[in-house]
Amino acid sequence: MGRNKFAVIAICIAFVMILGQFAGIRAFVAKSSEQEGGSFAFRLINDLTGDLGAQGKQDQKNGGAAKDMDPLLTYIRAESEKRRVEPIDAVVDRVWKAIPGYNGREVDIERTYVKAKQLPEGAEIEYVYRELRPKVNLEDLGAQPIYRGNPNKPMAALMINVAWGNEYLVPMLDTLDKAKVKATFFLDGSWLKKNVEMAAEIKRRGHQIENHAYSHPNMSQLEVTRARLEISKTKDLLKEKLGVENRWFAPPSGDYNMQTVKLAAEQGLKTVLWTVDTVDWKNPPASSIVSKIGSKVGPGSLILMHPTPSSRDALEGMIQAIQANGLQLGTVEQTLSPDRVDSPVPQS
Repeated sequence: MGRNKFAVIAICIAFVMILGQFAGIRAFVAKSSEQEGGSFAFRLINDLTGDLGAQGKQDQKNGGAAKDMDPLLTYIRAESEKRRVEPIDAVVDRVWKAIPGYNGREVDIERTYVKAKQLPEGAEIEYVYRELRPKVNLEDLGAQPIYRGNPNKPMAALMINVAWGNEYLVPMLDTLDKAKVKATFFLDGSWLKKNVEMAAEIKRRGHQIENHAYSHPNMSQLEVTRARLEISKTKDLLKEKLGVENRWFAPPSGDYNMQTVKLAAEQGLKTVLWTVDTVDWKNPPASSIVSKIGSKVGPGSLILMHPTPSSRDALEGMIQAIQANGLQLGTVEQTLSPDRVDSPVPQS
């Protein structure tokens, strides 16, 4: 009987040391307490696990206290207060209509501390951030037209409305590829129906594709049924021919009224116009377009252009002028999102 008693004790202690499942071990031993030696083993394990658990809690408490007293953590906490940037709510402006919000940011103290502890002494701390969403976002503003992104976001977008000008599209796509820039192409539905392969090439090169109505009408002059159809036909074509989930609508010639904006919203689309117009349909010299964009572009700018010879020739210079103003170039979707972007180094 003595051997059995010590065998039970040895097995139980092994379980405690290897698995650390204190509650489970107690239950197991208690169940065996009806057997000879079981009650003795249970008392022994109960005492042992209680001591170990108390010691573990004390060690954890001591470790937490030591961490809280670490000068590195204290420094990171103080620095995080200086580095916090509050988010900016979306608003309806009297002139610019709906302006998107812009995310703030705060230091992720725990992750920054863990990374900093792994660095050699004296090395510069690499702060880890998380973004803070605004309380009011574009979606909260209702059916409103949009002319620009948030003026605190160092990004601009090229929006290229396409209803004609096929011969200039491929050279413009090549220029965008060379500059590693993505643009947003708003396609006229009747053009798309006749030029599916060209539209697919635009998509293949990674550009955003959106809705420019079906037959390039003046939307404000249409009755409800026709206006709704102009938007829906192109939306359906984008899905059918290209697999595109349409989210944005650019009214032809910038002509719209609140009926237009509401009809687009009914179909899940936001109505977007522009901040700066190249007026390239008048075929100005490429140099004048570049000069105009360089002087007028700013954070959040949406730049309107078309596949014309003027824009084809000006596009490379436009991109350089925009980047020289310290702006990233993104799609309309990216520019109007609240996501933060780092300010790029201006390029000469």
